[in-house]
Amino acid sequence: MPKTSARSVAFDVLLQVAVDDAYTNLVLPPALASSGLSDRDRALATELVYGTSRRAGELDVVVASASGRTLADLDTGVVILLRMAIYQLLFLRVPDHAAVAEGVELAKSRGFARASGLVNAVLRNVTRGGTDKWTAVIGASVDVVASHPAWIARLIEESLAHTGDQAELVEALEGHNESPQVTLAHLPGLSRPKKGHTVYSPLGEVLSSGNPAHVPGVSSGEVRVQDEGSQLAALLLAHAEPLTKDDVVLDMCAGPGGKTAVLAAEALQVGASVIAWERAPHRARLVKDSVRAITSSAPGTVSVLVGDALTLSAPERPVTRVLVDAPCSGMGALRRRPESRWRKVPQEIPELVSLQQGLLHRALDLVTPGGVVAYVTCSPVLAETHEIVSTVLGSRDDAEAINTPEVLDRIVEHPIDRAASGTAVQLWTYRHGCDDMFIQLLRKRRSVV
Repeated sequence: MPKTSARSVAFDVLLQVAVDDAYTNLVLPPALASSGLSDRDRALATELVYGTSRRAGELDVVVASASGRTLADLDTGVVILLRMAIYQLLFLRVPDHAAVAEGVELAKSRGFARASGLVNAVLRNVTRGGTDKWTAVIGASVDVVASHPAWIARLIEESLAHTGDQAELVEALEGHNESPQVTLAHLPGLSRPKKGHTVYSPLGEVLSSGNPAHVPGVSSGEVRVQDEGSQLAALLLAHAEPLTKDDVVLDMCAGPGGKTAVLAAEALQVGASVIAWERAPHRARLVKDSVRAITSSAPGTVSVLVGDALTLSAPERPVTRVLVDAPCSGMGALRRRPESRWRKVPQEIPELVSLQQGLLHRALDLVTPGGVVAYVTCSPVLAETHEIVSTVLGSRDDAEAINTPEVLDRIVEHPIDRAASGTAVQLWTYRHGCDDMFIQLLRKRRSVV
């Protein structure tokens, strides 16, 4: 049986991701748990998996150039072997002899012995060229920009240009190439950060090391793993104005339930109630689990219903606030699922835009006059953010935008630098350390002029 090593575990995970369209963040943890690797080797395997996934487009440029072949001419397993080894040579600066020898040995031990000579030749070619040569080769590619498909880079650039910041494109893209920190959310009223909260969210705490599952409060649901941007999105709706016992908060697209949990904890403190809608049954179960710390003591605080937010019957009680955490391209969370940037296609954006517009219209139809709607996407793409809001507001006279940055300033101890984007908040990974989260609060007018 082949020896288990950091490189072999990484290869097996990357092959599963490529062949089965699996997600790195779902496949890697169980692979590491059963590997028997030391902490040091687990860290190397993690770096190889995430780094190779993020840089896949750039690495493929090198593979094609150094081999003189198209990727279609190479076996998928061989491509992955070459990507991993070239990532070590160009980005981790592993000694040439070690990266080449390990790559050839891995080819032999994983069933690609016939290709071991090719692997050796390609990697030797890469080492002879040197880092500067291959950096230039990557830079000359018209298909890849800072480890992103060129079409995604153009969309990010357009978003930055909305506030005159297009010169920061490379910084924004490189932000997606950094490993995210593990951030915990302490549900308000139930738990508090132990070592001072994160820079922006008063609920957040960065986990510097260790397994989140072992953190006190996680098993009981009082503490959850949640990006800081997602925490702020939920808090913006909760604090647009003070919650009261008469408030009914509707989360229209609730799964997997992180924002629902924050809203439910806020509601519990004043006797308000939360209704969560989720189309997928398995995600609805995740929502129920996310709020278990609240419902264990106050079952009536949260109701979870399975169904399509566009067609479910309106709640019996008047809804005063609505969260539209709309399904989106996920362009703002590319660092978390690094393989997704290479799977996405431009054609999916128009389909999402139609759904996003429909959801925002439904939210404004459901909320009572004077009520607040939060439109949220984990994407900075203009077609999914500002253009959705302007299109919907332009087609109806019963709603208006709220100055969301002003509300954000009330939530955080210190103003968040450069978070304002007109009346909306646009958070950026490279500026703020969280996902590229867009939040726009809207109010339904009490009377139509």
